[in-house]
Formats: sequence, structure tokens, C-alpha cells
Amino acid sequence: MGTIEAVCFDLDGTLCVRDQSDEEVYEAVFDRVEAPAFFDLADIYAVDYSSLPEANSDREHHEHIYRAIARNVGADPSYAPRLAEATLEVLDPTAVSFRDGANEVLEYVRETYAVGLITAGSEETQLPKLETLGIQDAFDVTVCCGPGTGIESKPNPEPFEIALDELGSSPARSIYVGNQHDRDVVGPQRVGMQTAWVPEEDVSSNPKPEPTFHLSWMHEITDIL
Repeated sequence: MGTIEAVCFDLDGTLCVRDQSDEEVYEAVFDRVEAPAFFDLADIYAVDYSSLPEANSDREHHEHIYRAIARNVGADPSYAPRLAEATLEVLDPTAVSFRDGANEVLEYVRETYAVGLITAGSEETQLPKLETLGIQDAFDVTVCCGPGTGIESKPNPEPFEIALDELGSSPARSIYVGNQHDRDVVGPQRVGMQTAWVPEEDVSSNPKPEPTFHLSWMHEITDIL
């Protein structure tokens, strides 16, 4: 695909994966708060993040999530602030590893293309991950978006527009690589970017809009460029 000038990546779940499992994180959170475990992982995954109130910090964002869960399951929302604080204490932003094939793909892309990172999360949360992986200098532009950043979160067009402007690349000549359809396909396609969707698990359905490329493994990125 000779028309591509810039390749932009998502971070969490795309370039890296957490070493802490969701199960151990939330078990530790409830232990710290000494609250009844009033939800399970399915309740977390069921939250409609697009309906959450705007947050000004990571802590506030987590609090909104816990309040939404409490409403959904009929639990006491007063635990939300303490759960949010405990979550920030338990989550270790340096406890990350490369997703299989991601480091090799990033090295390959850097040889030929302008490279951007568009990631949901504050600099305090996301930049330590880059340092742990040793890729803090791998990107021509890094855009952190969402709560506390002053930039709308994906799938809002704003972070993609900022990255493309700084890279000096047109949307049609740029491709975004990510693992979440609702953020990493819907968002970049709103601004006219091509998309490579690389979900972490097998997907039985074909959600709309369809990505430009639906891949199973990160190393397949080199086959489409």
C-alpha cells in the first residue's frame, strides 16, 4: 500500500498488555476499601463508557465508572470515591509487556513511516508504560486523550486530528492500528483514516463500520503496508 505516509497506534491492548489481571486488580481494590464485592467483571465490561459524565482526572473517571456500576446492579454508590482511590493505588502503570509481535512491528514501521501514538489516558498513566517498554522516543507525536488531558477521548475526532496535524499527514494517507472497535475503528474513520483492527480475542461478529483491515495478529501489519 504505497499511499500510506503515517502509521498511528493505540497503546493499551495494541502495543502492550497489562501484567496485572482484572481479577487480581479488583480483588485488591475491594480488600483495600473493605467493601462488599457488589459487582463482577461482567458488570464492568457492561458499562456504557460513552454515557459517563465528563471527568477531569483519572480518579474522577474511575469514580464515574463505579457509580454507573452501582446504578446498574442496584448497589450503594457511596463506595465509589473510595473504590476510585484504591484503583489508582493498585494499578501499576509500569506492569506492562509488549503484545506479541508489537515491538517488531513498531521497529519495522519506524524505518519507513511517520509514527504516532494516540492513547486514552493521562500522561501520568501512559508515559511510564512507554518508559517500561523502552519506546518513549519511538513516536514522532504522542497524543494522550481523555480525563485530565484537555483532549476529548476516542472515538471523538479531536485526538486523531491533533496527531495528523502534527505529523503533517492527510487522513487518507494515514492508518490507525488498534484493538477496540468502538474507539480504534469508529474514531479514526470519522476523520477519514484507514484502520487496522487487531482485536485481542477472536471476534464472531462483524461490527459496523467495517475496518479497512481486520487482522488476527500484530505481525500482519507488515503485510498490509
